[in-house]
Amino acid sequence: MQYRQFGNSDFKVSVLGFGCMRLPTGDEELQSPNIIEEEAVDMIRYAIEQGVNFVDTAYPYHRGESEVVLGKALKDGYREKVKLCTKSPLHKVESADDFDRYLHEQLERLQVDYIDYYLLHAVNREKWQGVISKQSLLEKAEKAKQEGLIGQLGFSFHDSYPVFEEVVDAYPWAMCLLQYNYLDLETQAGMKGVKYAASKGIAVTVMEPLQGGKLAAPPQPIKAMLQENVPERPYYEWALLWLWNQPEVSMVLSGMSTMEQVKANLKAAHKAEINSLSDYEKRLLEEEVYQKFRELILVPCSKCHYCMPCPENVNIPLNLGMFNDGYAFGDLERRRSLYERFGRNAEKCTQCGECEDSCPQGIEVSRWMPRVHRVLGEGKSYSSSK
Repeated sequence: MQYRQFGNSDFKVSVLGFGCMRLPTGDEELQSPNIIEEEAVDMIRYAIEQGVNFVDTAYPYHRGESEVVLGKALKDGYREKVKLCTKSPLHKVESADDFDRYLHEQLERLQVDYIDYYLLHAVNREKWQGVISKQSLLEKAEKAKQEGLIGQLGFSFHDSYPVFEEVVDAYPWAMCLLQYNYLDLETQAGMKGVKYAASKGIAVTVMEPLQGGKLAAPPQPIKAMLQENVPERPYYEWALLWLWNQPEVSMVLSGMSTMEQVKANLKAAHKAEINSLSDYEKRLLEEEVYQKFRELILVPCSKCHYCMPCPENVNIPLNLGMFNDGYAFGDLERRRSLYERFGRNAEKCTQCGECEDSCPQGIEVSRWMPRVHRVLGEGKSYSSSK
């Protein structure tokens, strides 16, 4: 395992962190609460035994069960081997007292006395001004630090670069967690934000390194471009090495769902050297592959499941995934068959807009669900379904 300096702290973090957002569930709904507990615990402990020393979860992951299962995985001496990170559920905080209430609930779920890194979750302008500032949550967090309940404070982010810079400059953060990969060069904080946070001594950690799996199993045109250059390199490894190539990136968090994925990512982490990619390989990903991917992806869904559950039980990530894949992979009939098998789910959308408030990508789900149904359920073409 390779290790890097974690911002201005004296802690050296493993380049690969274990994200507990996509633990094994045995069904299509990776964010369901039905975690296969024994398998998840084995995966987490195996990663720790191989040198991973940072584990991350959040209050809503797996509808509350992720923190519970992670707490069980950290029994038997594993807690002492890692830095533990979870996140304050800002979407549920309506008063200053709620911050303390949820923090104590999380400590109970995790069965721990303290949390090493506590993040303000999914910060955007609305939460920054309407929740964090309004409810004086930074002062609340400082008090929790003094009481020994949390070690350091950070934030995860989903908004534009100007908002990111404002947040960074407002507090001496220990870490930030950003959506970043070679498709998200200019999305949200982007590469500019990565460099800015690192210049301030903040540990930069990355989420969605594979864009919800898109970069691990890309469409055929992308496969051909990558295989032509380094045939033996797995597609997921291209994405991870691109991130680890950058000195500003302290750690990459991967949400792993199988032991196979854990072992593959650990193998890739052995190669996590700074400046290990050639200038040509960087240009290939950042320009040619980037442009081709943009042409093939209709909806920027990363399957994070923040939009779930839907009050009408519409499986939003699954529907958008089938819709995207039918276009990108050129196998529309197969996706239509899958759509039929999963109950023609998109037509149940009532356009209530509730999911859109939670979507980190800002996707207009209420506009896309009828189009998904027209293409997958009614047999319309992509162009005629607009």
